Amino acid sequence: MDFQILLNNLTNPSLLFFVLGILAVKFKSDLEIPATSAKFIAMYLMLSIGFKGGQELSHSVFNGEIILVLLFGVILSAATPFYTFFLVKRKLGVPNAAAIAASYGSISAVTFVAAASFLEIQGATFRGHMVAVMALMEAPAIVSGVILLRRYSTNKSHGGLRKIIFHAFTNSSVLLILGSLLIGLIADEKQAEGIKPFVTDIFKGFLAVFLLDMGISSGKKLKAFLPFLFLYSMGSWLP
Repeated sequence: MDFQILLNNLTNPSLLFFVLGILAVKFKSDLEIPATSAKFIAMYLMLSIGFKGGQELSHSVFNGEIILVLLFGVILSAATPFYTFFLVKRKLGVPNAAAIAASYGSISAVTFVAAASFLEIQGATFRGHMVAVMALMEAPAIVSGVILLRRYSTNKSHGGLRKIIFHAFTNSSVLLILGSLLIGLIADEKQAEGIKPFVTDIFKGFLAVFLLDMGISSGKKLKAFLPFLFLYSMGSWLP
């Protein structure tokens, strides 16, 4: 039975398109998803997940558990950069450490799309409020990273903190997925049925193209990643 589950996962069309992208790079093919198309597909997936999350959330009871999960996500996102920053600052310097710290604390919308899609393929459901958690986790880590940069950098010309916070909460991925969540939450159920074919029925097709593009991107970065992995395993990055 475990072998059958493994076989089903390995023969999943979405995964196979990802592998195809890696092989295309390996074979030096000119296969490529245009940048504008890739951006549109990523936006579509975020819109779809956000809207479906809002629809699920509209049928949920907004209780203390949801509030605690949202609060925990925000705290985790804001706190992670602080210990990450000091772990890498000695080797990489303040600006790079701040950028990496913000990246580790901030959840990637693209990663969330891939993980949510994997769960959907497996038939595993997650509650709609997790989309809101993802959206809220994007900005706090960025703000924490900027605070650390301003505190420890000799160059103080990084812009006002209020402007940075505003930009962190209004960047395109956060605004789109949080806005889609809100629209799904307040939309009339009967009216929402009108766009169901767009946000649901063609989702897996767009996901396949998205993962093909991710495979191409991953294939291009494998050469740079493998030496780093070897050096790290040899302890070259340890103090």
